Amino acid sequence: MRAAVVQPSGALDLIDVEQPAPGPGQVLVEADVIGAGYVDVMLSRGEYRGIPGPGSVPGMEVVGRVQAAGPGAPGDLVGRRVLAMPALGGYAERVVVDADRVLPVPEEADAAEAVALGVNALVAEIVLRRAGTAAGEHVLVRGAGGGIGSLATQIASARGAEVTAVTSSAARGERLLELGAARIVDRTASAVPDRTYDVIVDTVAGPDAGRYLKLLRDNGRYALCGGVGGAPGEDLLSTLLSDFHTSPTLLAFSLNSVTPQELLRSWQEITALWTGGLLSPVLHQRLALTDAEHALELLERGTPFGKVVLDPR
Repeated sequence: MRAAVVQPSGALDLIDVEQPAPGPGQVLVEADVIGAGYVDVMLSRGEYRGIPGPGSVPGMEVVGRVQAAGPGAPGDLVGRRVLAMPALGGYAERVVVDADRVLPVPEEADAAEAVALGVNALVAEIVLRRAGTAAGEHVLVRGAGGGIGSLATQIASARGAEVTAVTSSAARGERLLELGAARIVDRTASAVPDRTYDVIVDTVAGPDAGRYLKLLRDNGRYALCGGVGGAPGEDLLSTLLSDFHTSPTLLAFSLNSVTPQELLRSWQEITALWTGGLLSPVLHQRLALTDAEHALELLERGTPFGKVVLDPR
């Protein structure tokens, strides 16, 4: 089978590799569509914790059909259409994944739309829930034009929150208003918004995180769930401590820490919002797997609005 393998230069090369076999508790999934994300850029650079760049195959989300089950994996998964979330290896025609990291995808659903929700929607839904986001609250989303941000904007709005979306252009702002944002802040024209918020969802981090933390209301919650802007500045913790009298909460979230039960619960909620017309997958571009290197270039530049997906065939 073909897979996009990270070379010593950091570039991806599509080469023939042996098809993996599912081990104990695993299943083999044949990919219909592959999701590309900024985490794949980090992996190709060797910046993803515990995974060396060269020789690795990026890709942590695939929509496809289960072809085989390993020892101890539920046999009734074979033939099922699923969202699969391997630790890595998704940029390939087939991938093995732990059976408890696959989620059901409706037969009638478009595979590209399903993967455009995928990991990003799971992060957005769970982080908003962990932050206790409630109807009537004011929510700020940093990086709202990205995969997680565009879905966090929609989910928070669907739950009755008033969403301010921070993005980089008027065109992106118009699209976010269509997706449910009540207010747009152009980060290129304004350092930080001029209001305060109950919840801030931050997919960017970087040196400005401390300045955004100051925008929390009393008992506000600041949720870090991405880091495309790099590590937060040194002032983040000092800001938290200097404003301790307002009882702020700072939480960091990674999907790696989520149990299979919470994943399934979140995916069921996402699917219900999707099929109910309250959540729209946001697709930026569909590319061939042969163009995986170009996909990473787009993601590194921050060009996409929504999801870049790869077609393995």
